[in-house]
Amino acid sequence: MNSKYLLLLGGISLLIGGCVSQKKYVEARLHVANLLQDSLQLSRNLQICNDTVAGLRSQLADVNDQLQRYLQAAALEISNKQKQIQSSQALIEQQQQQLAEQQRQLIHLQQVLQQQHALMDSIRNSIARALMGFTSDELSVQMKNGRVYVSLQEKLLFKSGSAVVEPKGVEALARLAQVLNQHPDLDIDIEGHTDSIPIHGRYPDNWALSLARAASVTRILINDYHVSPLHITASGRSWYDPVDTNSTPEGRARNRRTEIIITPKLDELFRLIEQNGVSPAAPPDSAGNQAGNFST
Repeated sequence: MNSKYLLLLGGISLLIGGCVSQKKYVEARLHVANLLQDSLQLSRNLQICNDTVAGLRSQLADVNDQLQRYLQAAALEISNKQKQIQSSQALIEQQQQQLAEQQRQLIHLQQVLQQQHALMDSIRNSIARALMGFTSDELSVQMKNGRVYVSLQEKLLFKSGSAVVEPKGVEALARLAQVLNQHPDLDIDIEGHTDSIPIHGRYPDNWALSLARAASVTRILINDYHVSPLHITASGRSWYDPVDTNSTPEGRARNRRTEIIITPKLDELFRLIEQNGVSPAAPPDSAGNQAGNFST
């Protein structure tokens, strides 16, 4: 017990002992003792409250620390997300620009294709007009896959087994050359074709005959009618690219032909295709194709 309280209690006891009866003195002492016990209990309660407050403050400090760490982590995550969004937006804008450029090139490619188709259709019409007067069993003019095909039958150009062009065939080539000379940049493939019946005579086989016929037509176009030799290719296809059956005389007659295939200049198309990351592949040759450049 605190000494100060004991002195107080003793003083009170002396005062009371001298002034009051023994009963009141005992009651007073009990009352003072109760007051002292209450004071001590209040002091302990106060200490408990102080300890509780200190604990709560410590917990609050921990919560604040956790909150600060959480806020910092959240701020960092938001910053990273914003950077990702900005990066995605930049990528989207880049892809949109690339798409717009590809669409522009596609429109340009379509325009070039349309121009070339119109040019080849005009050339086909010009050749058809130039070759008027010849019958359908002597020659035909048509456009396939953007190319003009002039098919000259054997009966118009050659005697059987020969590679010497007949006068009527020379006339047809002269008319054709007038149109070709108006378009010197065109690619011209001249293909000789035979039927499947083996030949005997000057040429050892159908290969040699088909190539010799293509070469004869090429010489006439270049030497006699001044078609540019820079874009001409002569080739022999023998009987491996028929247009009809070889089991009938009519079918074999159709197969014995010389085809002049006219192709537009494709430099601009290839350039546009390569810009879009596609390498144009050359069309495969048919099985058994024998081809060679020929010029004089």
